[in-house]
Amino acid sequence: MTKNRPYFLWDYDLSEDDVRTILNSGGELDKQWLISRILTSARFEDVWKYLSIKDLVFYFAKLRMRPQVKLAWKRALNVWGYEV
Repeated sequence: MTKNRPYFLWDYDLSEDDVRTILNSGGELDKQWLISRILTSARFEDVWKYLSIKDLVFYFAKLRMRPQVKLAWKRALNVWGYEV
């Protein structure tokens, strides 16, 4: 088991450093997967420790999530003034 595994990745052997590396310099598909996972499984206040609104707006159309989760994030972004 990896030390410092983020709680939202309970089923993957990724550390906090691995998450940061993927988000900063990983491949596009890995970034999209991880952003989707964060939006789906992390607590709202923790989302912003890893992602910015700019990240969400940029990747949103490519993210694969359960429809109800994606719709909730889309509505939130729209309320905050971002069209996605």
